[in-house]
Amino acid sequence: MDNQKELVFDPQLIRRFDVNGPRYTSYPTADRFVEAFNADALEHWLGRRTVGGLGRPLSLYFHIPFCNTICYYCACNKIITKDHGRSAKYLQYLAKEVAMQAGSLTGSHEVIQLHLGGGTPTFLSHDEMRQLMATVREHFTLLPGGEYSIEVDPRKVDFETVAMLAELGFNRMSIGVQDFNIDVQRAVNRVQSFDETKLVLDSARQTGFESISMDLIYGLPKQNVISFNRTLEQVLELSPDRISLYSYAHLPGLFKPQRRIDPADMPSADTKLQILQLAIRRLTEAGYVYIGMDHFAKPDDELAVAQRQGRLHRNFQGYSTHADCDLLAFGVSAISKVGTTYAQNVKTLDEYYDILDQDRLPVLRGIELTPDDILRRSIIQALMCHFELSFDAIEQAHMIDFRKYFADELADLAEMAKAGLVKIEDRWISVQAPGRLLVRGIAMVFDKFLRADRERARYSKVI
Repeated sequence: MDNQKELVFDPQLIRRFDVNGPRYTSYPTADRFVEAFNADALEHWLGRRTVGGLGRPLSLYFHIPFCNTICYYCACNKIITKDHGRSAKYLQYLAKEVAMQAGSLTGSHEVIQLHLGGGTPTFLSHDEMRQLMATVREHFTLLPGGEYSIEVDPRKVDFETVAMLAELGFNRMSIGVQDFNIDVQRAVNRVQSFDETKLVLDSARQTGFESISMDLIYGLPKQNVISFNRTLEQVLELSPDRISLYSYAHLPGLFKPQRRIDPADMPSADTKLQILQLAIRRLTEAGYVYIGMDHFAKPDDELAVAQRQGRLHRNFQGYSTHADCDLLAFGVSAISKVGTTYAQNVKTLDEYYDILDQDRLPVLRGIELTPDDILRRSIIQALMCHFELSFDAIEQAHMIDFRKYFADELADLAEMAKAGLVKIEDRWISVQAPGRLLVRGIAMVFDKFLRADRERARYSKVI
């Protein structure tokens, strides 16, 4: 479809439809999870993986919460420390959680996808990283050709570290950049040179990493169109396979480090839009394909190929090429997806250690999806990943009459259709070129929980 290839930036439409909304790394979103779903429930579902003959491959996620220094913009669950005694203890408890989950797990222990996030996973020493991966391989089999990725802070990584990661089996890397401008870097307490970043990227290419992603943020203090254009030139010179371009959400009431940012230094809403418009133009002119949300990829990258082939998926790590995995997550605040359930771990180290000392999985909350949740999740996935939705495919998979079931939603979409964001045909909904940047807002129409409470203030803006 034509709308798969185009991206139209319309400032008036963006201002009109730019609302607070979820990022839909899951549906229902994590804020809808309930504490009634506990460790016993997760254990039950880990033991049910082979019911009905389903032996899905596995995806593993490890949350490494430690950072040497604090970046003021950060909204992640992290612990600022230079004490490796803390990470050594954490790895001991991680190993226990891995053994407990693996021990409850029926079916294949084969892994096709693994991701280390944080915090800063490269906070771990070489020996600690080897220890963690030995734990993984003790309980799971990493399949050849799988996606094994890690988030990297270039300020703490040299060639030897990258070579060690490659030796351990990592083949994909996400490099945090945010902005190369020194004034912006000082304003957010993350000073990182172009040469440091280039060294890590070159090292990854030399040691066989197959895909390198780079993270940028627009809307940071001291940013302007001219300075960010220079950052984009430097990023394009490095030519990563993927680029994530995140919108900075200034929520100092929720995230204490953001209180150190001077509101007077923040770009205006109009400037932020101009930066986004510039970035989209520069990246697409350079040949990057807009995948969706805030992701761009080279045309031959797996994400772009998966989208063209209709195989793109979305999970807690963002866009993915593996739709059929059960996701086992380890560490504080990590979220698992097993069967038709989600489960999130407790968020503090003290709680995490205390519960594991009781020989219980450290589950804080979760949810078991209803048939309606599964239906709506499939619709939101289709819109977020492919920008189109077939009524026939949904009706056959879920045994419903689409127009009757979603009569209210289709009525609500009419305003967006009139504005040119979507096209509603007899058996299809297609996100049009001007609506692709606003796809989160379009997906929200199908969110039963938002329809019920209309409370969106807890979320960041779409743009």
